[in-house]
Amino acid sequence: MLRLLLLCWLCGVSFIGMAQELRVKDTASLTQALVQAQDGDTLVLDTAVYEGNFSVTRSIHIKGEAGATLDAQRQGSALTITAAKVIVEGLNIRHWGRDLYYHDAGILLLPGADEVLIKGNRFVGDGFGIYGEQLASPRIIENSISGNGAIYVLDRGDGIFLKHVTAPDVQQNHIIFVRDGVYLESVTDSKIHHNQFAKLQYGIHYMYTRGDEASQNQAINVDGGYALMSSKQIYLHHNRVSQARDFGILLNITNDSHIQANIATEVHHPQGSVELGNEGKGIFIYAAQNNRIEDNEFSQSDTGISMAMGGEANRLWHNRILANQTQVKYVGEAQLEWSYQGQGNYWSEYRGWDTNGDGVGDIAHRPNDSLDKLFWLYPEAKLLMESPVVLLLRWVERQFQPTSISGVSDSFPLMRLTTEGDGI
Repeated sequence: MLRLLLLCWLCGVSFIGMAQELRVKDTASLTQALVQAQDGDTLVLDTAVYEGNFSVTRSIHIKGEAGATLDAQRQGSALTITAAKVIVEGLNIRHWGRDLYYHDAGILLLPGADEVLIKGNRFVGDGFGIYGEQLASPRIIENSISGNGAIYVLDRGDGIFLKHVTAPDVQQNHIIFVRDGVYLESVTDSKIHHNQFAKLQYGIHYMYTRGDEASQNQAINVDGGYALMSSKQIYLHHNRVSQARDFGILLNITNDSHIQANIATEVHHPQGSVELGNEGKGIFIYAAQNNRIEDNEFSQSDTGISMAMGGEANRLWHNRILANQTQVKYVGEAQLEWSYQGQGNYWSEYRGWDTNGDGVGDIAHRPNDSLDKLFWLYPEAKLLMESPVVLLLRWVERQFQPTSISGVSDSFPLMRLTTEGDGI
């Protein structure tokens, strides 16, 4: 033991008491400590810059004093973890590589790195912030992750990338200038709560996932807020997205999910592109089935709700569709009813009445008429939209309320602007 203590002293590593806490002060002593550390030990990094690529093969706790910085010198991953139950907290991690094929990351989690805790670190780099594959139960909490805004968005790494991972817990992270804030592929039972996303592609991106939950997240100035693709049984609730360009929420071939109490507002495609059919959508339902969409707000966007390619078999009620340039866009042949158990949605443009005072409009609301569909199919006809003949045809159609027409109908439109949770 005396010889070990002497060796550690010569290398700049010191034991403090019997707690097996190793304090390191430079790159050489950190490298040595990582080799010598045993399961359960704690490494405390003094305020310094530690240059190079480091590996963790034991179940240890790595803790940084203020200003402790890992600098990978723009090569590879800064910290690679292969052991279970590792804790990494309080570090600055920067300048890792940008080779996405080789998964360059601030922290790279390889098979075996189960139940890790990555907490309170600050990442700044070009590749992935945190990359993990074939893991169980990682916890990623209270980190700041910043990519490189000068790189084209699809050439950046994701803030957090998890593939073939079970039960990850991602909370209270701030993520900016990456590709996707959190990307999940073939993941089950994830929990993603209270995160902030900005200036990236998608806040949360699900691919082939099942049994996930996301709540209290906020995305601003993104291409899309929450992309649910080829997944099922996702509970997406109490999230917010604003100033997006493509969509607030995307349901793409996603089934049996519950979309509740989210707000998607100010979704506008860049000026001049709307004519190409790329309008910003509060929610875009594409070939998605058996989803419950309730108590959400879709407001002040190019299109509030857009549906296409077999998205008819979903239940929508108690949503607030407010002041969108186009409230609903559905180009299909089915007749859809958007209400449930005598309760529909609130439409800002509905001009019906409520003679019995039950809070439900007496006549059905149809957010589109047959002329809307004509203009969507033949955009060049939009020059006629405000002509007297078209206005007269719209008025006649609304007065007669045809029952056989295809499109969206809400037979029980709400007269009162509900707030989050009302009537649920």
